[in-house]
Parts: sequence; C-alpha cells; structure tokens
Amino acid sequence: MARVPYVDASDVPEEYEELLESSLQGKPLHVYRSLGNNPAVLAGLRSFLGSLWTDSGLSDRDRELVILAAARETRNRYEWHQHATIARGVGIDEDVIAGIGTGDLAPLDADETTLVEYALAVVRREVDAVIHEEIAGRYDDGTIVGIAALAQGYAGLGGMIEAFDLELESGSQFHGWDPR
Repeated sequence: MARVPYVDASDVPEEYEELLESSLQGKPLHVYRSLGNNPAVLAGLRSFLGSLWTDSGLSDRDRELVILAAARETRNRYEWHQHATIARGVGIDEDVIAGIGTGDLAPLDADETTLVEYALAVVRREVDAVIHEEIAGRYDDGTIVGIAALAQGYAGLGGMIEAFDLELESGSQFHGWDPR
C-alpha cells in the first residue's frame, strides 16, 4: 500500500485534474495521483519533466535510454516498468532494454553506450573529465545539460516514488530488469 493516498480528480481543484493522467496512456497513473496530494507540486513537476522530454535535445530513443539508465541505477521498479513500455513504443528492442537492465551494454552501439554511461555517471555523481570528454565528443553543451537534467530529474522522481512506496497500476506486472 502506498504511503500517501492516490487522489482522484474529485480531490483536486479542477485546473489540476488533467495532470493526474498520463499524456501517453490517457489514464491516471499512481505517480501523478500520489503527487496530486500537493497539486501545485504536481503541476511544477509535470512542467519540469515535460520540458526534459521535449527540450533536452535528444531523440525519443536517446531520451528513453537515459531514463531507463536512471531507473535502473536507482533500482526503481515503477519507473523502469513505465519506461520499458515507452521505450518499446519508440523502437527500442528487448535486447537493448535488457542490456541496460542487466548492466550488459553490448547490445548498444558506441554512441548509445557513451550516452548511457554518462547518464549513469550523472546519477552516481561520478562525472569526471574523461567521462565528460566522451560525451562532449558526441553532443553539444546544450544537449549535455539536457542529458544531465534528464538523468537527475528522473533519479529525483524515482526517489519520490520510493519514498511513497508506489505500486504498479492495477493489472500490471513488473517486466523485470531483463524483460525478454
């Protein structure tokens, strides 16, 4: 049982009701329903996370690789589960998802490996000159900022998900770190 209640649309002011729903799935998600206990924070986080999605400078595929890396590094099952599904929807195959989930990056190409390793280093707070030089050889400064913000933004969201002890939505079963 989650540590904070899942609010319903009737529990929040009307202007916040739509924020309880996933823009991709068109249904309320536990993560948003828990954050709905503080509608202003929910609105701010949805805006922030939305900006990370659209303004990071990454393709949909690369965005999902970064989010999966952050979810795996923080061992956040809820976030992993949600984004493994999204990753499939943007064309990431099971071997790549499983590779990130198990720490075997062999299925990724060289650019993707560098991206995932940088995201992991950001979450671990272990970015050094060598790791930065690797990512800087592939992305401009603005995109590097986007990658770091995306990795830490989702690591932070994962921390809240863990603090609230959110369970997967009804009818969902955890894909596993190796969903093949």
